[in-house]
Amino acid sequence: MGHRKYSAPRRGSMAFYPRVRARSLESRIRTWSDPILERSSLLGFAGYKVTNLNVLAVDDREKTPNYGKNIMNASTLIATPPLKIIGIRAYAETAYGRNAIFDVFAKDNDKYLSKKAPFKYKEGKLEEINAHLDKIKQVVAIVSSYPIVASLSQKKPFVWEIPIGGKDTRSKIDYVVSNFGKQVTIKDVFETGQFVDISGITRGKGIEGPITRFGVKRKQHKSRKSVRALGTLGPISPAVVTYTVPRQGQRGFHQRTEYNKRILIISNSEKDTEFKINPNGGFEHFGMIKNDYIIVKGSIPGVPKRLVKMRFPIRSVSKKVLEPKVLEVLAK
Repeated sequence: MGHRKYSAPRRGSMAFYPRVRARSLESRIRTWSDPILERSSLLGFAGYKVTNLNVLAVDDREKTPNYGKNIMNASTLIATPPLKIIGIRAYAETAYGRNAIFDVFAKDNDKYLSKKAPFKYKEGKLEEINAHLDKIKQVVAIVSSYPIVASLSQKKPFVWEIPIGGKDTRSKIDYVVSNFGKQVTIKDVFETGQFVDISGITRGKGIEGPITRFGVKRKQHKSRKSVRALGTLGPISPAVVTYTVPRQGQRGFHQRTEYNKRILIISNSEKDTEFKINPNGGFEHFGMIKNDYIIVKGSIPGVPKRLVKMRFPIRSVSKKVLEPKVLEVLAK
């Protein structure tokens, strides 16, 4: 930018403004896919990032040069302890958007939920659902994920909403009510070979300059006293610095979503006899996996132990789900 005489192309994508720290360690999914499901189910799940792995599998993508060959895939291991359905909420469409009509909580919620909020059971609340059945536009389940079940030290659970997919409103409500206070596993929601979207908070890197943060080119030799600074902050008139000018600031710790990540393996560490995923002494920065886990192809945002949320893919993918043929799992 310093050696160009008149103008330069802008640096950095405007799609990620503002580049500020995320409000929470927990990502927020604002849009959910609504696939055609034969039976009612949750439209998402959650887990905790463990580490990166290499997975040796047979390439089953047709019309590709490596079709049928053994390919080493950079992958990510995610611990997925069961989610507990603690309540149900329904939304109605109004002139100002969707508004919550009612919410009902399970009777046998445990003591750890009191650390988050007082989710109290009220007698006779379930009977109100039939009175609002015609108004309901969306049914969501209020779920909780316990880090302590995933061998982490945090006792306070994460609580959020996951929409319910199904044929009609009645079946969605019956699904949540029948699973009040029960646990839902990853196999009840997703299957091996399926594509998912994964959302999480990226690794924080602190304050960075415009060279690293936006990819601005360094100045020419001896052009200015500064080399890693911008050549100009804008015109003389109007004498303002617009927000589109690359400046130093926060880099990392942003909410990001990875689209169409294929699930290579869904298994349980205690019942797994083929891969034996846990190394001696556990994984670095995480420990031992004591329950369900999945391995997805590619990388996902976040650091080990950080919560990541999954949903059905919102972008179109092949409707045909093929189970990948995994030969070996190699830790890095």
